[in-house]
Amino acid sequence: MIMVVPVRKNQWKNLGAITHVDGTARPQLIKRETNYMYYDIVKAFGKKTGVYTLLNTSFNLKGDPIVNTPEEAYSTFMRSGIDALVLDNYLIEK
Repeated sequence: MIMVVPVRKNQWKNLGAITHVDGTARPQLIKRETNYMYYDIVKAFGKKTGVYTLLNTSFNLKGDPIVNTPEEAYSTFMRSGIDALVLDNYLIEK
């Protein structure tokens, strides 16, 4: 995420979570041939919401290190307010 681009003002409402105070964002562009599963998730989200953007952030709770293993992901998920967790091809819901 080394590229910084301006977010169009008419999209600030839709993209508020990724828009910095200076009106910019650091997008990560994806191609289907590089990561088809993630690409398809973004596309499905866009078809449902009209916003073809997902927010990517670190996966950890306050005071914990960033998740690094499936076991840590499950433990963090269970202690968080997250409703669902995808691990490989598995969907885990509370």
